[in-house]
Amino acid sequence: MTNARQGSDGIYHNIYSYPEMVVDLLKNFLDPAMVAELDLSRMKRLNTKFTAAKGNRRRGDVVWEIPLYSGGNLYLLLVLEFQSAVDVWMALRVCVYTGLLYQQLVAERKLTSEQGLPPILPIILFNGVPRWHAVTSLRDLIRVPNTSPLWHFQPDMRYYVMDEGAFPQELLRSLPSSLSAILFRLEHPTDAQSVVEAGRDLAEWFKNHPDGPPLKRLFRELLVGAMERVKGSQPLPPVPKELLEVSNVLADYIEQWNRDAEKKGWQEGRKEEGSSILLRLLRRRFPTLPNWVEQKVLNAKMELLAEWTDRILDARSLEDIFGDEAQQATL
Repeated sequence: MTNARQGSDGIYHNIYSYPEMVVDLLKNFLDPAMVAELDLSRMKRLNTKFTAAKGNRRRGDVVWEIPLYSGGNLYLLLVLEFQSAVDVWMALRVCVYTGLLYQQLVAERKLTSEQGLPPILPIILFNGVPRWHAVTSLRDLIRVPNTSPLWHFQPDMRYYVMDEGAFPQELLRSLPSSLSAILFRLEHPTDAQSVVEAGRDLAEWFKNHPDGPPLKRLFRELLVGAMERVKGSQPLPPVPKELLEVSNVLADYIEQWNRDAEKKGWQEGRKEEGSSILLRLLRRRFPTLPNWVEQKVLNAKMELLAEWTDRILDARSLEDIFGDEAQQATL
């Protein structure tokens, strides 16, 4: 499988390596009852050593150690998922990652049986285009009925899904102070104007948080990438380095784009009206029209339609209107 956004894994990995961003994500998109258990002011990053099935280290995963108000620590396993398709085996993958993380904690923290294992919260942050539909429990993948005596011995593992594209745009726009919400809007824009609006909120966020994490360059890449996805065939203008200037340039670009589209639509409307009038006059003058006439009229440019309409007043035949083209069409 290929990445849904080339390079997104590295960008997200950098973004969610900052505790401020993880706090933003959890407070705005995690179950509030879970957030209430966590002392987010004392969280710290854990350097993990486990690898994926192919032997390479998982670049997209981030693990945070978060103290619990009730005592002990929780380990947040943030799996950053950028596949173009939903991974139906995610519950199994999460189970493997969780087991490897537990092994690392036992080895490094010298955990005893009296201490037991700390809780782990796996969260899948998915930025793909289809909505997430894979089962979130490992037991749902195991083909044995729960009435079987074997059911009691089957492993179980659950994960929490944050599917960026599933959040309503109205909800995301209502959270302009959430950098994660702005990120989701950039990753799943509805049109070019939605990118400009997200860009403005983004510039305003960094203006209001001068001491925030140094993420302007990364968000600039996301902003430009979002615009590239919705612009169609229109070439983007040169993009400045400053985030605020990027937002302003894109706003001006969209305004000009809308003017061009409005002008094009007006011209197409005039052409459609001109074609309709000419065909109506032709049918009154020549009740039986060959098929080629209608096709020629519908494909003609505005200037030619006007010329043919002028000729119809004195024309005695289709040749008087369309000239040699009429003779060629009848051959």
